[in-house]
Amino acid sequence: MTALEDEAAARLAIPVEVLERARARCREGGTLADALAALGAAETAAFTRALADAAALPYAPVPAALPAAELIDALPLPYARRHVVLPLARNADGVEVAIGDPGALAPLDDLRLLYGGRIVPVVVPPPALRDAITRAYNAAARSAADTMEAIEEERLELADASEDALAEPLDLLEAGDEAPVIRLVNALFCQGLKDGASDIHLEPYERTVTVRFRVDGILHDVLAPPIRLHPRLVSRLKVMARLDIAERRLPQDGRIRVHVSGRDVDVRVSIVPTAFGERAVLRLLDRAAAPLELERLGLAPALAAAVDGILRQSHGLLLVSGPTGSGKTTTLYAALRRLANGERNILTIEDPIEYQLGGIGQMQVKPAIGLDFASGLRAILRQDPDVVLVGEIRDRETVEIALRAALTGHLVFSTLHTNDAAGAVTRLLDMEVEPFLISSSVLAVLAQRLVRVRCTGCEATGCARCLGTGYRGRTAIHELLVVDDAVRALVMARTDAATIRRHAVAAGMTTLRDDGLAKVGAGVTTEAEVLRVTQDER
Repeated sequence: MTALEDEAAARLAIPVEVLERARARCREGGTLADALAALGAAETAAFTRALADAAALPYAPVPAALPAAELIDALPLPYARRHVVLPLARNADGVEVAIGDPGALAPLDDLRLLYGGRIVPVVVPPPALRDAITRAYNAAARSAADTMEAIEEERLELADASEDALAEPLDLLEAGDEAPVIRLVNALFCQGLKDGASDIHLEPYERTVTVRFRVDGILHDVLAPPIRLHPRLVSRLKVMARLDIAERRLPQDGRIRVHVSGRDVDVRVSIVPTAFGERAVLRLLDRAAAPLELERLGLAPALAAAVDGILRQSHGLLLVSGPTGSGKTTTLYAALRRLANGERNILTIEDPIEYQLGGIGQMQVKPAIGLDFASGLRAILRQDPDVVLVGEIRDRETVEIALRAALTGHLVFSTLHTNDAAGAVTRLLDMEVEPFLISSSVLAVLAQRLVRVRCTGCEATGCARCLGTGYRGRTAIHELLVVDDAVRALVMARTDAATIRRHAVAAGMTTLRDDGLAKVGAGVTTEAEVLRVTQDER
């Protein structure tokens, strides 16, 4: 292909030395067009078009249409991705195929044998073609049932493998060609995102392995692969998360970035040893998903007005409390979006950064190098901030810095793991924070839970759209404890949470359960769902 590359480079006036640097770079992976773009020598589309002209082949900026299902079914996805090729249509001239590299002849020979006829290539820039490949194969899985059937086929293919091979110690760094295991893991990611799962669980037991998805807060069984495949699946996840494959005795945490259907998804990986093998939990975060506006978070009108008043304060601390997975970060992101009008300097310290927010400086916690919440918060306070978000209060040092920041002219947001709003105040006291700091700094505590929403397709009777549960999607229920003079006096007296709660209710605070029952009356959710996520307030 050197002659084609030289001619294309000459058309774009790319110096020979730059072309050679790009050739050396692309030996590590990717196309020459990708390498030149990385070096800033030529845009990928421009060089790809020059290659097409040099090869006298038609060029298109994007494929004209997604391919027919029978063409996709015949070509494995790993092959399409590795060679950056995508069959488009079969016509009288043969099979039209989009290619990213007009000089790579071997894939065209393979496709000629695969489809039994002439191949008509059209050149498409590699980035656009890779995106089309992702969309085409995702569209080929037309329904959840189709995809799960494909997963089951992968499971059967693995189960038929030789017993000796499966018994060997696994190192997927050296067994990268074991496509069935890789396809099974990839299929689980794809299906989990399609079902709207927040977490994927891989759970080993004495004689079985269970794969479960958490959808709308509830776990559902989706697959039971053979127990002997469990080490291979965990090792594949470790490879993807860059964890230590050889370490099976200690817990490990990692992160995976994957692209699914054009979506950039961050996967938090937690692996812990259990009696029957390593258990893996994968939390899925769609990085491109836009945080909700405050108006869409399920806040009752009076509560929304109260929260809006708190956000207009110039300084103080707003805490959002609740268990893991109750939507605390989403609420605070929505608050930040409300305040990000270009007139304020807004900075955050988070672990992890769940969504990218325009106009806001976001810092990632990195404990391995000594960047924890406390040290990150100290640095942020030297950046002249107006609004600060501390992802989570975990220790006394962090909370004291946050409270003192709130005292010195900053509006500070953070989260705390407590059962209700009043419990957040006493939790701070339990962390040995001085009562005067709490009473003079904390503006309010917003406690919340997530409840499932009645499925609009079946009115909560169960259908395929809601996986037979009667629910699809979630909304939040809330209680807001405003720290007024009476609450400040209770804090100074180190009063228990129950007393603070009784005062707040007497003063008009709507509890979590009351807010949930109001949503039941509005037809949003069911009484059983509200009782499931709230405690008996007596």
